[in-house]
Amino acid sequence: MYKELGISEKVVNVANEVEKELVDIFSKLDENCMKASSKVLKAFQDNKVSTSDFIEVTGYGYYDGGREKLEKVYSQIFGAEDALVRPQIMSGTHALSLALFGLLKYGDTMISISGEPYDTLKSVIGLVGDSENSLIKHGIKYEQIELIDNDFDYEKIAERVKQGNIKLIEIQRSRGYAQRKSLTIAKIEKAIKTIKDIDKNVIVMVDNCYGEFVEDREPTEVGADICISSLMKNLGGGIATSGGYVVGRKDLINSVAECLTSPCVGKDLGANFNQLLSYYKGLFMAPSVVKSTLKSMIFASRMLEKFGFDRISPRYDEERTDIIQTMDLLSEEKLVKFCQGIQKGSPIESYVIPVPDEMPGYPHKEVMAGGSFTPGATIELSCDGPICEPYTAYMQGGLTYEYGKLGIMIAIENMIK
Repeated sequence: MYKELGISEKVVNVANEVEKELVDIFSKLDENCMKASSKVLKAFQDNKVSTSDFIEVTGYGYYDGGREKLEKVYSQIFGAEDALVRPQIMSGTHALSLALFGLLKYGDTMISISGEPYDTLKSVIGLVGDSENSLIKHGIKYEQIELIDNDFDYEKIAERVKQGNIKLIEIQRSRGYAQRKSLTIAKIEKAIKTIKDIDKNVIVMVDNCYGEFVEDREPTEVGADICISSLMKNLGGGIATSGGYVVGRKDLINSVAECLTSPCVGKDLGANFNQLLSYYKGLFMAPSVVKSTLKSMIFASRMLEKFGFDRISPRYDEERTDIIQTMDLLSEEKLVKFCQGIQKGSPIESYVIPVPDEMPGYPHKEVMAGGSFTPGATIELSCDGPICEPYTAYMQGGLTYEYGKLGIMIAIENMIK
């Protein structure tokens, strides 16, 4: 079966060895998946989800009971007061932008305490690009506190919060394109406590992209005021084809909703575009899909180590808080070859050969591979990276472990040839 996909006996033998090493780690992932599945099932049952909640509502979207119930389900899962889950939210960056523009006004100060934000958020803030519509152009002040050894600088955070004049503090859980590790829930909890012990009024916002159901708690369960991501990542379960969510304090969700729709309208409008069934089903499947993704990434990490690529993060036996796997491949050729291999191992457009090119919102040329059913869905197996040193590949996704494993084996075969 492997030979038909062009996978050599050498790669197959290494894969067999690796899977024997990973039995105990995979067993722990199964346990965490069961906890997340229990949480989701209870939320569905407590909110009495029924088939009538999947009905399409058109026009203005008034009185959409299915939409309202879905947002109650999200609120319960996250231990939050309210949620906004909408197909009108186009991406994680769009969700973050809505929250920032909804919560910040002229003269306010926001601080990133996880260092430099993700590339596309830099444009929203106004750190790069020439947009007249960035936060900085709207008179919002931005500050940044760097991480120390992959952890928050708690002392500097405390000093700055004591000085006052902070409206919002932003935390990016996942590493993005930064050369750092992703931030665990335990570290986020400690940072939030540091902030709230000094000033309870500071809004703490967490970019939760790639993190849902990886650990047994979410940021809003450890004190975050608002939490944000895209449905084309973990919680879409590979079924949702668009959309995003914002969960958190009720007053903050109302402000974000008014930014999405209009003042005094907030959450009351918004046709569901016949997306509710995919949102409910995607959320229901998400714990299992996230588990499969994590197994795929852990398998990839160990496989690449076996083939001599030791600049890997996280390593196969390290704690994980998101679904991202990175590999410093040290040359443009290897980065491109690996991404081309991931494309070759995809179910959709496997014949396409990715090449580096300009991408909107990114400062460097990018090579991106992802033969996915939903273009851009990073819960499906995909890999990308900026064409700059150290030529790091950022891989994530895998709807099932079996498909993830096959795609990774094909990618490694493509690179070592």
